[in-house]
Amino acid sequence: MLESAIAVAATPDAVLLARIQFAANITFHILFPTITIALAWVLLFFKLRFNATGDAKWMGAYYFWVKVFALTFALGVVSGITMSFQFGTNWPGFMETVGNIAGPLLAYEVLTAFFLEATFLGIMLFGYQRVGNRMHTVATVLVAVGTSMSAFWILVLNSWMHTPAGFEMIDGKAHATDWLAIVFNPSLPYRLTHMMIASGLTVAFLVAGISAWRLLRGDQTPAVMATLKVGTWLGAILIPLQIVVGDLHGLNTLEHQPAKIAAIEGIWETERGSPLLLFALPNAETRSNDYAIGIPNLAAFILTHEWDGELKGLSEFDGVHPPVAPVFWAFRIMVGTGLLMLAVSWFAAWKLRRTGTVPRPLARVLVAMTFSGWVATVSGWYVTEIGRQPWLVQGVLATADAASAVPAAAIGTTLAVYLALYVFLLAAYIGAVFHLARKGDRASLPGTPTARAAVAGGVRA
Repeated sequence: MLESAIAVAATPDAVLLARIQFAANITFHILFPTITIALAWVLLFFKLRFNATGDAKWMGAYYFWVKVFALTFALGVVSGITMSFQFGTNWPGFMETVGNIAGPLLAYEVLTAFFLEATFLGIMLFGYQRVGNRMHTVATVLVAVGTSMSAFWILVLNSWMHTPAGFEMIDGKAHATDWLAIVFNPSLPYRLTHMMIASGLTVAFLVAGISAWRLLRGDQTPAVMATLKVGTWLGAILIPLQIVVGDLHGLNTLEHQPAKIAAIEGIWETERGSPLLLFALPNAETRSNDYAIGIPNLAAFILTHEWDGELKGLSEFDGVHPPVAPVFWAFRIMVGTGLLMLAVSWFAAWKLRRTGTVPRPLARVLVAMTFSGWVATVSGWYVTEIGRQPWLVQGVLATADAASAVPAAAIGTTLAVYLALYVFLLAAYIGAVFHLARKGDRASLPGTPTARAAVAGGVRA
């Protein structure tokens, strides 16, 4: 057993509470970038459609959803700042050990992305009567690029923590030897693509769900019908791509983090022809799965492309592997949500293609799935991060070794405050989005009729 890798630098209770606190922060934070990353590109699509056609419905869609974008961006910034403080309070060993690599990557994210988003978002929101249409479009492009650059640098760091490369350890600290290897580490292409599509799916169902809600309230304006179609078709197109990318990501994970795959599949002992478990209760005491229901050989075929392919069991890793139950179940929640997205988006797209609208029962289903992208994203994130344990940086820095000596009682108190605040803010956010949707029933474009005419005429500016 690699005892040095899991040596406890703080009391076990304090480490667990610190992990829960960081998990709570990252769970709350990730909800908002998951929306803004793709929503910026959807806004650009609305603006380009308006520029091309002069149809005011696209500007109506733009000005409703840019308000949602601004609200989401604000909460993402606030929660991100809170999360960054925990590197110093709860996890000082992280920056002490790998700060030479993590620090520059975080700085690149701020310099190339955050300032770009924050600066030009103001023009998107308030510039429609103050700048020309061309400049307004350019601002939208820059914000979309900025959100994607932000995601790129954050995922570079996260991917490097899973598949570290391009560095050497000197006196217990990581020093960069090849920045290209660090940035384009082995898991980045798969992790980045998977996350970008996840963001697109989150936004697709958010747009479709809110539009369906407005439709149920009797709002059948052209802007609402247009966004309903955009959200539905975006989801229908992206979910098959996500299934393919997810499979490739799984193969990459099998190569670099086989213990995570063993936990995902509930494989305790190395075996050939492993079944794909649809349901099971992983039992850590007996190192077996209770009440298992599976499809014979399918896990082996998916991961090795051979029906009798061999997959390593958790017993191969000398006890240094993630907890099985949370990884096992989080993965199945993610996949189950994805399959539901596939069924609903394809059926809704079929209905829209045939009739131009969706029946009320299906509209209610779309409303129920408004935030389904959050469920899939968070459960997938738990698979990724819990599946890396007990490592903070795979094979380099153990989670317990990076923890501070802050007493468990202090961490528990702040954790309770964080959780209460996040529940309040999340409820307020969802309420604000639906409040904007109610207001959207009465007016799609901002300002007076004169201002609206100016916007509509902006296509010629």
